[in-house]
Amino acid sequence: MSAALPLRAEGLGFAAGGVEIIRGLDLLLEPGAPTLILGPNGAGKSVLLRLLHGLLRPTAGTLRWSLPDTEARRRQAMVFQRPVMLRRSALANVAYPLRLAGMPGAETAARAALERVGLAALADRPARLLSGGEQQRLALARAWALAPEVLFLDEPTAALDPAATRQVEEIVAAIAASGTKVVMTTHDLGQARRLAGDVLLLLQGRINARAPAETFFRDPPTPEAAAFLRGDLLW
Repeated sequence: MSAALPLRAEGLGFAAGGVEIIRGLDLLLEPGAPTLILGPNGAGKSVLLRLLHGLLRPTAGTLRWSLPDTEARRRQAMVFQRPVMLRRSALANVAYPLRLAGMPGAETAARAALERVGLAALADRPARLLSGGEQQRLALARAWALAPEVLFLDEPTAALDPAATRQVEEIVAAIAASGTKVVMTTHDLGQARRLAGDVLLLLQGRINARAPAETFFRDPPTPEAAAFLRGDLLW
C-alpha cells in the first residue's frame, strides 16, 4: 500500500488579519519516531499543525503529501488540547467515526481501543462527564482506532495533572510504537525529552532549529535554542 509520507512544505506561509503567523517555512516529515515542536507562546505551533493537517489553507507556499490530498486526509488524524466530545457514551465516541469510515465491526474495534487506553470500564459513561485526562485518553483512543499513518497532537497534556500527563504520554508512546508518525506540540521540555525522536524549535513562524532529541538537548544547534532551553529566550 502506498504511503502518505513524506510530507513536504516549501515556503509555507499563513497570514490572518494582515499578520504573518507562519513565514517561508520549509519542512520535511518522514516516517519514524515522534517529532516534537517547541516554541514560545505565539510562535505559530498550533497554526502549523492545522496547516499540516489541512484545517487551514496556506496563504503562501506549497504543502505536498506523497499521495493525493483526499487520500492523504484519510491517513491522518488530529487531537486537540481540548478535544470535542460527542453527546454520547465513551464507546459511541469511538465507534461513530469508525462507522463513518466504513469499518466493519466498529463497536468491537471501539471496545478494543478503549481497552488499550485503560477506559474499558467507562465505555457506557457519557463522554462529557469524564475527567479532563479521561477525555484526552478517549480522544487518543478515537484517533488510534482509525490506524492513522500520521497523528497530529496539539499540546494534549497542557491542562492535565502529572498522573494524567503520564498516562497520556504512555499512550502516545504506544501509538508511535505501533507505526504511526506522531507530530506533537508541547511546552514541556521534560515531555519532549521523553517522547521525541527529533525536536523542532519554532520562532516567529519560522523553524529556528531542528535536530535529533539527544543532540538538541545536549548541544543546542542555535543560540536561540540554547536560550530557549535555559528559559532566557524573550520573544
